[in-house]
Amino acid sequence: MERKVELKVVNLKKYFPVQKSFLERLLSGKIEYVQAVNRISFEVRRGEVFGLVGESGCGKTTTGRLITRLIEPTEGKIIFKGEDVTFIQGERLREFRKYVQIIFQNPYASLNPRMRIGEATAHPLEIHGIATGERKKKMVFEMLEKVGLEPAKKFYDLYPFELSGGQRQRVAIARAMILNPELVVADEPISMIDVSLRAKILELMLMLKEERNLTYVFITHDLAVAKYISDWIGIMYLGEIVEIGRKEQIFSTPYHPYTKALLSAIPVPDPKREKKDIKLKGEVPSSINPPSGCRFHPRCSFAKDKCSNLKPSLKMVDKDHYVACHLY
Repeated sequence: MERKVELKVVNLKKYFPVQKSFLERLLSGKIEYVQAVNRISFEVRRGEVFGLVGESGCGKTTTGRLITRLIEPTEGKIIFKGEDVTFIQGERLREFRKYVQIIFQNPYASLNPRMRIGEATAHPLEIHGIATGERKKKMVFEMLEKVGLEPAKKFYDLYPFELSGGQRQRVAIARAMILNPELVVADEPISMIDVSLRAKILELMLMLKEERNLTYVFITHDLAVAKYISDWIGIMYLGEIVEIGRKEQIFSTPYHPYTKALLSAIPVPDPKREKKDIKLKGEVPSSINPPSGCRFHPRCSFAKDKCSNLKPSLKMVDKDHYVACHLY
């Protein structure tokens, strides 16, 4: 059965003006922009995980912040459960945030060092007027135990500096989940955690997803992690999505040269198995002055003349599989 579309992003764009001194602005005579996200579109279905994958600086985190309305888009639309939430404000925005939450990348920075764990976890309940007093405390205890911080009474009055990195990330997950949201944006939630704990955090997130029928936008630079947790994968490069498909399609029949390069970088545990390395040329171009045409063409071994002039659009090459590349 086809699942309902929970989130739809249409031609989403975010440009940040480059901060310059008065003299620099006077001499240049123009305003420059960091083209963080450039007209991306994708859909996320209810109860599924959409993995957003790419190198650092490709616009993944900005996309996550746009979806959760932490920053305003320059252009485009964000549609949640059929409603356009792109520019909602005030009470409508506050109501929206009950259903859409974010787990930040760095648990050392996302928790207030002056707030005890119980206070930090209960804060969303207070903001939205859901619970107070003993009921609030009970809900916090239940949530802390749900994410594996047991006994909850022991952690309730601790400060963040008294916890390990893995424990802090569990608190960040508890804080996001306590409102019982429908959509959660997870921004590299395991990148700051020891390798030995990463699988446990991913298992916890999948367990919560099944229990609560959650929808995730899971942001990561690691395709191996995306393979473990995602149903769909979108590949981002320099602010644009270059390939979208079901997880199985991305790993079995990747089309875009950038996707192939990312896959070739995944370590293969079997030394006898042949592995074709695809090395990219040069460095990632500046997002202030990105290349014309296909943004990937300066680093692509398969680039043709038209790649430098004509921007490829995202087109369907197989059922549910889309790629932006002139080779197809």
